[in-house]
Amino acid sequence: MAIRAVLWDVDDTLFDYTTADRVGMREHLVAEGLLDGYGSAEEALVHWRRITDAQWARFSAGEASFEEQRRDRVRTFLGRPELTDDETEAWFERYLGHYEAAWALFPDVLPALDVLAGAYRHAVLSNSSLHVQEHKLRTLGVRDRFEVVLCAAELGVSKPQARAFHAACEALELAPHQVAYVGDHPEIDGRGAAEAGLLSVWIDRDGVHTAPFGDAGPRRIASLGELPDILGTDMRFGAPSTFG
Repeated sequence: MAIRAVLWDVDDTLFDYTTADRVGMREHLVAEGLLDGYGSAEEALVHWRRITDAQWARFSAGEASFEEQRRDRVRTFLGRPELTDDETEAWFERYLGHYEAAWALFPDVLPALDVLAGAYRHAVLSNSSLHVQEHKLRTLGVRDRFEVVLCAAELGVSKPQARAFHAACEALELAPHQVAYVGDHPEIDGRGAAEAGLLSVWIDRDGVHTAPFGDAGPRRIASLGELPDILGTDMRFGAPSTFG
């Protein structure tokens, strides 16, 4: 049966999270006077990234709430476990101001959404929280492109668990084989969606990953400009392709 909907990851798929996080945290560390304890800004950013990944893994495993992992990121990064929840939230809010100033979609996002708009329904499945991703998509001007936005914090289950992908398919009232999933992480998105029975499309913009998948794994692309061909969109009708 033909694909009828495209389910999207957000961070580092639609939204350039890595760049925004790097730029925002660098600006935040300068404003907070926190760079003196590191050899360079890049060293501090690597430290922040490792802590973020570790705390996010706790959240994904159900060991911490979305708010708890965020507060613990701050406490661990600063080496100050005694900070109150209010103090960690205030610190994180100051960081968010710098981070949000650097928000941007990848250049290939709007052309891809425009090309696919008439042929497919669109939705979002993210391992974040609804409050965060709704705000992000609205700020970036694309919230109205998606029928529904589903997030792990509210679903109570996160990618790569099949139940997360199946919850999104149920929200669309479609079977998994009628839905394509597009995400940037080879395991959480790529393998997870494939094993859940969706058409899995792994976007690897940097091309730095090895491809550990067989024929049953995700389709690998370097740009969203390749997505219409994978989905079988007929580019002779409707809006012309904007990919050259």
